[in-house]
Amino acid sequence: MSRQFASSADLTDKTETLEVVGEGVYALTAEGDPNVGAVEGEDFVVCFEARATPVAAAAWLAKLRTYTDKPVRYLVLSHYHAVRVLGAAAFDARDIVAHEMTRTLIDERGRQDWESEQGRMPRLFREPGSIPGLTHPTVTFSDRFTIPLGGTRGDLILQYCGRGHTAGDIVAWLPGQRVLFAGDLVEARAALYTGDAFHADWSTATLDRVAALGAETLIGGRGAVAVGRDAVAAAIGQTRHFLTVMRETVGGVHATGGTVQEAFGRAHAALVPQYGGWPIFEHCLPFNVQRLWDELSGIDWPEIWTAERDREVWAGMQP
Repeated sequence: MSRQFASSADLTDKTETLEVVGEGVYALTAEGDPNVGAVEGEDFVVCFEARATPVAAAAWLAKLRTYTDKPVRYLVLSHYHAVRVLGAAAFDARDIVAHEMTRTLIDERGRQDWESEQGRMPRLFREPGSIPGLTHPTVTFSDRFTIPLGGTRGDLILQYCGRGHTAGDIVAWLPGQRVLFAGDLVEARAALYTGDAFHADWSTATLDRVAALGAETLIGGRGAVAVGRDAVAAAIGQTRHFLTVMRETVGGVHATGGTVQEAFGRAHAALVPQYGGWPIFEHCLPFNVQRLWDELSGIDWPEIWTAERDREVWAGMQP
């Protein structure tokens, strides 16, 4: 292979930055690694995302504990991917909350996804022996789930905006502070992973619903915190543009009877000038193109990624 597989060669630790983005609202970013966050209730904490292992999650919690010692009552999982969920044991949360489709996906393909993501991104799996097993939500919902924060803090609203990055992504919305944890539905100066995505839904109606919330601060799945309406609009616009260019380039090759390898080359050439230097671009694009090609070929439900399929698709896309 002309490129080392996925992010297997990315072994350098990233600088983590813990930001207070609102009263009792925290975001931890890490130069393009997966973001996590937390919201304080009156006498408890809601954590958003779990990281890939309990050891990695414990390091995030240690940073959070410099601001609050309230117990974690809720752990919210934006979707099912292993790097977001397998560290759940570290939180000792009363409830683990996710969309009902996330529970379905964990049951259907959680083990394969674990093996796939550990092979693609080994650095994120700090002490993988600390993972006790698959994470299963204890509370699920279909449309909206409201967490009253107590006192004068208002509500934290967990909202399903439609199929996007996966079939079950949710956002966490603080209307009182206009702060949105968008998960991987939105990235800010980081490339998208769309290997389990629904590209048409995501790039249109789903992002429309995210934008309609009117956030003034947005924490995406990766990248810097977007502060201010213009920065939020830019992050949503970047996400939509990435998806639109993929749909146009891959769709054009598919419509004229080309090959998936040709589609990859066309998409890479179109995207690399703007996105090529951003985190995980080269890692993600082969898997992105394969999933979009599958959709265009009539495969609505994403095929399961296994460690073996990862390697086959990666090798097939290399020049």
